[in-house]
Amino acid sequence: MSQRHRVINLYKELYHIGREYPKGALWFHERLKSAFIKNKNEMDPEKVEELIKRGEYVVKEIEALYMLRKYRTMKERYYADK
Repeated sequence: MSQRHRVINLYKELYHIGREYPKGALWFHERLKSAFIKNKNEMDPEKVEELIKRGEYVVKEIEALYMLRKYRTMKERYYADK
């Protein structure tokens, strides 16, 4: 898969998972768009690859944040102190 397609897929994935971000979807999408626009003229393949890896890391971190939020919610529901 070419780097261009990987970047587009990364943007779509980040846009999709940003809908449930704690600070709000609008805040997340504005930051996402500005980050991609800031690096839109990058032509060095190694630098683009580094940026893609950083984006993939961010995806994993956000997914971990969501899983932690779900875990805390479930813990509160089933193990509430009485």
